[in-house]
Amino acid sequence: MTNIKTNNPQLKMYDADIQSMDAAAKGAKSWMPPQIETGIYMAPYNTKLWKADDMSPGMGSYMLGVTQMIPNAKKLNADYKYMNAMSSVETENKNYTINQLNAIAKTNYYQWIVSTKKIQIANDNLLLLEYMIKSMEIRYQYNMDKLPSYYKAKSEYSKLESMIVMLQNDVSQKRIMLNTLMARDINTPFEIDTNYTLNDFATIKTDSLSLSQSRSDIKAIDKTIALNQLKIQAEKTKFLPEFGIKYDHMFAFGAQPQQFSLMGMITIPMPWSTKMNKANINSFRIKKESLNWQKQMILNETSGMISGMITELNNLKKQYSIAEKSSIPALKKNYDTAVLAWQNNTGDLFVTLDAWEALNMTQMDILDKLQAILLTQTEIEKQLEIK
Repeated sequence: MTNIKTNNPQLKMYDADIQSMDAAAKGAKSWMPPQIETGIYMAPYNTKLWKADDMSPGMGSYMLGVTQMIPNAKKLNADYKYMNAMSSVETENKNYTINQLNAIAKTNYYQWIVSTKKIQIANDNLLLLEYMIKSMEIRYQYNMDKLPSYYKAKSEYSKLESMIVMLQNDVSQKRIMLNTLMARDINTPFEIDTNYTLNDFATIKTDSLSLSQSRSDIKAIDKTIALNQLKIQAEKTKFLPEFGIKYDHMFAFGAQPQQFSLMGMITIPMPWSTKMNKANINSFRIKKESLNWQKQMILNETSGMISGMITELNNLKKQYSIAEKSSIPALKKNYDTAVLAWQNNTGDLFVTLDAWEALNMTQMDILDKLQAILLTQTEIEKQLEIK
């Protein structure tokens, strides 16, 4: 799980997005750049009048000016809070993705365990069949067995060999998938610990409050609602006035004295200039309602789903327990009795093969039950976001 969290490209993408948003938030309190103005100011078209003479000190001037708008401090703070909170949503989305990837890894891990156990059982049963086939070859020489029984045993042997090849392919596929999740070379060899734990979810709480505290997608919605509120506050600050200062210096032509101009400015939001801001605020409020309904929908669906899966898990565990404690021991005794009767020439080989086949199928079925238990457990842990 640690390798997936560290190396998976999808998670690295989230890390880059989060860093990008945090970096952008640092510039939220920036001012607008100053505006520089330059050019001829109040000069007559007749350039001869620019110069001083006995009748006039000259007319016109060359102007150099600068204008700086001073943003409202409340607006800057509101924008900063909004931009600084943007990455919080992506952080929860990343946690949600981690949970999904972990569930995929667990699924492949448990399927690998079950396939390994099936291969072991299949190999053990191959040895039993091999023993019976060799015994039949010897007994046939003395007319103690029939050919149909021999060929049925050979057929079962081939089917079991084919199953082992299929299971080995499944193990290879799971290894490739896990290597892919860890962003490693898909052919990297490694083995897994085949120990597992069957968890009990009897005390797990599935109420809305518990789910809201554990699930990252719900937290992401809550963060989005909070972000939405910050955006509303930022839009409201656009109704506030902004100030500016303008300074101009005139280099007068002729004998005129140098002049300057210093002016203050203020933007006054008017009803016709704030229509878009009011519409945005109304839109964000409606969006908040939509997000609340989305949150409620997820909570309702998840609560019902988890309750159903816990019931299914308990039933699967009961079936598994019955098969493990009763069915398998009984079938093993049935097989041992059939083999003993066949060896003592008091039983038929077909009966022995049927006993072997029943034992083999039940052993495989109980492992299918175990896989169903582990996968259901994984799905419950994913829904509850249990680490």
